[in-house]
Amino acid sequence: MNELEQALSVIARGADEIIKREDLEARLKLGRPLRIKAGFDPTAPDLHLGHTVLLNKMRQFQDLGHQVIFLIGDFTGMIGDPTGKNVTRKPLTREDVLANAETYAEQVYKVLDRDRTELRFNSEWFGKMGAADMIRLAAQHTVARMLERDDFAKRYAGQQPIAIHEFLYPLVQGYDSVALECDVELGGTDQKFNLLMGRALQEHHGQKPQIVLTMPLLEGLDGVNKMSKSLGNYIGISEPAIDIVTKTMKIGDELMWRWFELLSFEVSLEELERMKADIASGALNPRDAKLRLARELATRFHDAAAAELAIAGWHAVVRGEGDTSLLPLTDVSVTAEGIRLPALLTAAGITTSNSEANRKLKERAVRIDGEIVEDAQRVFEAGFEGVLQVGKRNFARIRLI
Repeated sequence: MNELEQALSVIARGADEIIKREDLEARLKLGRPLRIKAGFDPTAPDLHLGHTVLLNKMRQFQDLGHQVIFLIGDFTGMIGDPTGKNVTRKPLTREDVLANAETYAEQVYKVLDRDRTELRFNSEWFGKMGAADMIRLAAQHTVARMLERDDFAKRYAGQQPIAIHEFLYPLVQGYDSVALECDVELGGTDQKFNLLMGRALQEHHGQKPQIVLTMPLLEGLDGVNKMSKSLGNYIGISEPAIDIVTKTMKIGDELMWRWFELLSFEVSLEELERMKADIASGALNPRDAKLRLARELATRFHDAAAAELAIAGWHAVVRGEGDTSLLPLTDVSVTAEGIRLPALLTAAGITTSNSEANRKLKERAVRIDGEIVEDAQRVFEAGFEGVLQVGKRNFARIRLI
């Protein structure tokens, strides 16, 4: 495999679609660094693993010698991306956007090389535009073409309102590519319409249209829905190492392979196939493969020492091997009367409800410091400290205050 083929293999790993792959090959052959852009609207202060699918691809482009642009959509964030929504999304205030954007800049460097990242805000050019400029931008597209976008089409057919400003979002995102003179834009599969808008606007402005590379949306911990903070099925990249490890160990075996492909830098696709074969033959335990992934993620977002402590904490609870004091301590507030065990399990986040906690107690699935407990009436008072566990995968070291 020659150098160009190797680069294309890295770029294509995990990608859902590369639009104009032949153009990508042609530009790579020129030998100059390409300008690679991905935009992120600061809709929440923290990034999760789902966001890192794009960040990982950006890092791969960096390692191949290309110029990466991490674009914070501080202007577009105030419009609100309607992608995938069946209702008008509430725009963020300028204060919300700036507060969220402030945390983004530092978080991304857990994946990207700081020295090779161009950090930009799209208010740089849109903040200078007047009403006449925005009208000229809006004139470059038709309502009929906008209604080709799946979510707009569904809302229109269902007689649900579409605000005029929502039509501006794809145009504004597309114009970002003009302002930055991008060679390649990355985005999720749900962003395809907006990414193609960038190609059209670049062509209109006399630029070579960008190559579009779409990445799949990462399924969250439930293995069904895309990772989302609103669904609670996410792992935040700023979470403690122990949480990254324990949550990763909860995912299903099938989802593990998807995560390896989209999130791992250490395991090549060839090695991934060997791991699958080893598991199929019984030579490798799926748990050990998952631990490898958990260790890599915890190391990336913390460091190797924190990752090893987290792995040791996981072993201490799940396999009874080691010191449970390695687990982080979570404080839970209680009244002077104390708290019954089902409510404690729920308050600690180990069960979703008291009824689930009662069910798990009847199933003898609840342990405190390794010992099975069944008494749903047992009361715990301030000062109690211990490791609560439901099943093998849900546990927490807590202290009542």
